[in-house]
Amino acid sequence: MTKTNFSFELITQNERARLGKIITSKGIIETPAFMPVGTQGTVKGVFTDDIIKTGTQIILGNTYHLLLRPGIEVLKKFGGLHEFMNWDKPILTDSGGYQIMSLSKLNKIDIKIGAIFKSHLDGKKIILSPEKSIQVQKAINSDILMVLDECPKLTKDKKILSAAIKVSTEWGKRSKIEFGNDKTKALFGIAQGGLFKDLRIESICKLKEIEFDGYAMGGLAVGEKQSEMLRILNETVNHLPKDKPRYLMGAGTPSDILGAVKEGIDMFDCVLPTRSGRTGLAFTWEGKLNLKNSKFQSDETPLNDKCDIKDLKKYSKSYLNHLIKADEMLASMLISLNNIYFYQQFMREIRDNIKKGTFNKFYKDHKNKFD
Repeated sequence: MTKTNFSFELITQNERARLGKIITSKGIIETPAFMPVGTQGTVKGVFTDDIIKTGTQIILGNTYHLLLRPGIEVLKKFGGLHEFMNWDKPILTDSGGYQIMSLSKLNKIDIKIGAIFKSHLDGKKIILSPEKSIQVQKAINSDILMVLDECPKLTKDKKILSAAIKVSTEWGKRSKIEFGNDKTKALFGIAQGGLFKDLRIESICKLKEIEFDGYAMGGLAVGEKQSEMLRILNETVNHLPKDKPRYLMGAGTPSDILGAVKEGIDMFDCVLPTRSGRTGLAFTWEGKLNLKNSKFQSDETPLNDKCDIKDLKKYSKSYLNHLIKADEMLASMLISLNNIYFYQQFMREIRDNIKKGTFNKFYKDHKNKFD
């Protein structure tokens, strides 16, 4: 069977906000798009069939964690993560670069070798080179692969940020060589540079020289203020190629998404919908609701009266409040599903408003609703 080549089509713009579509062998992704995070090959607490029913078009998996378990051999046996987890739509995989930051106490960087980890599971030595990261992502059979990069912690030290650009550029070159010439898949480069305009532009220019199928902004959503993140996007996003997807890694509150779409970003991922679901925090068109709050104890209204998935609209806020207080796992499952459904509803509204030329009004009406 002939596979579809990866491509991106920019359909229209409403000022900087972009409406487009990404075409992959596993299906079309309408952009702007939100990707639920399935780090271990599962979006926590939500059945795969239900994720599809929310309108989710792509999910994210993680190279480092899937390398540790189940491991490359198991993934190869199943033909990749799609078959392993029964997901027949596109998958993007992080390269392990984020774990270089989040597990910094368990690894060290050697630009010639890669990231040398001490496994957080059993202490074994793991070398994640740019080549190894791509090999693992190929075993996962990702549709969109990310280069291995160095994602530094939030800092104002330009020397640290410049060093990360040097590492990320070198590893980006090696990742592309290992990736090869498979037109049915995509390899995205990752720009670094912290909150400095000159460093960001330097990193972007170096990545454009290598030439990737898409470009990501890394090293953001790592503790800076939202206003700082949006300011650096405003100053630098237009230096990215117009004809390639633009991905803001790890930023995912609804107001983050609105602000970044306004600056021309196409793709997002975040653990927030399910992580919030596990703590009783629901995202709705009313705003964020902490369902632990006693004011919901007698509230008969549903979280979303337009959601038929798992009959979610039949569950009252009062019932969910009860489940949380009774420490029942069904609470986190239902709220997580609600949150993913809301996020996909939210993205559809964003796309519709860009198409109609009314995105700025939608932005103004909703930008402060989720603070």
